[in-house]
Amino acid sequence: MDVRKAAFAGSWYPDSAVECETDIRRYTKKASPPAIPCVGGIVPHAGWYFSGEIACRVIHGLSSGPPPDVVVVFGMHLHPESPGYIMTEGAWETPFGNLAIETDVARQLNAAFSFQVETAQRHTQDNTIELQLPFIKYFFKDTKILPLGLPPAESSLDIGVAVVEIISALGLKARIIGSTDLTHYGVNYGYSPMGSGSSAVEWVTTDNDRRVVDAMLSMDTGAVIREGMTNQNACCAGAAATAIAASRALGATRAEEVAYATSYDKHPGDSFVGYVGILFS
Repeated sequence: MDVRKAAFAGSWYPDSAVECETDIRRYTKKASPPAIPCVGGIVPHAGWYFSGEIACRVIHGLSSGPPPDVVVVFGMHLHPESPGYIMTEGAWETPFGNLAIETDVARQLNAAFSFQVETAQRHTQDNTIELQLPFIKYFFKDTKILPLGLPPAESSLDIGVAVVEIISALGLKARIIGSTDLTHYGVNYGYSPMGSGSSAVEWVTTDNDRRVVDAMLSMDTGAVIREGMTNQNACCAGAAATAIAASRALGATRAEEVAYATSYDKHPGDSFVGYVGILFS
């Protein structure tokens, strides 16, 4: 089996199972499972120092109930004109061991839609999906994954629904994850409409980020894509919106905000990024 090497282990997150488990235990020390089993969620994808706890709490929240056969992870920084990306075979390395690709689902989905097929050797280096994989392997030891990069376009929503239909037709159980960070603010990102200082931080946290978070909580896929494109408050709006569409196809009708933070909280400066964790049930 060809294995896609972990590109960010040892820098964005620990490269040993012992260190990863230490962080995960700390992230979930005060966590309790949700009252209602959850089928999907939205996670951030910065380095674990900044947003790992939020992502971990969401994926931990997905672990109640029967374990899934496949975890579908939507991600990648793409434009509306970008193709979709998929791995149809092989595995992806994590410090806890390899996560195999759910080949049957991937091949059926690839036959139904047009994708750029990635392999263990030929792929776009991507943090949005990889940063979630150690959490997935830790909480779902025997699961397989289906990593998908989808652009912020209405056509991506059809793929989200179709992947659930294929999984269900094969008699498999699934969980859904959409990976996106929120507003990238400041000179480092070329986006500072409110200048700098405390007023800029307040605008991001209470206005710009809040609009797209509210759209996610309303499970309004169209609004999530529009917000990301218009207000630069979701770097992977396609992934988030498609995760919502797929979660709804699995029966989700409600959303819960798990946590919100920014990198400013840990490293104050004129450039910072917003993060949110959401669960769908």
